[in-house]
Amino acid sequence: MVTVSGPWTSGEMEQFLSAETVPLRLGCRTPADRPWMLSLWYRFVDGVFECATGADAAVVDYLDYDDDVSFEVSTNEPPYRGVRGNGTATMTTDEDKTVLTDLLHRYLGGTDSPLAERLLAPDRREIQITITPDRLHTWDYSNRM
Repeated sequence: MVTVSGPWTSGEMEQFLSAETVPLRLGCRTPADRPWMLSLWYRFVDGVFECATGADAAVVDYLDYDDDVSFEVSTNEPPYRGVRGNGTATMTTDEDKTVLTDLLHRYLGGTDSPLAERLLAPDRREIQITITPDRLHTWDYSNRM
């Protein structure tokens, strides 16, 4: 069961995660047992974060090594606010690139761009990363700023 803390209700948190199009910052560990952080596009669906990456991305090896992760989704401009937490990452192949296609619409407004064409190329293998939170914490510095 996920633990939620902070000033926002679950509904406010879900609204923020649905509306914001900043990348999710993912913290994980490398096979050398070193900390690593990277940014991924995400969508928040049914209480989990869904991300996409190429099958040959280093993060695939990192999450194979250790599936415990931390994450943050926060605004880049004042007033600073967001959601952070920790949980477990699982990976599955995304043969039809369903998650990636949805993320291209969410972040780029569609699939009509050179980046989208490259990412959706038939020979590119795609992985879906699903992050199931154990703990979520919201914060909002709007009143301070």
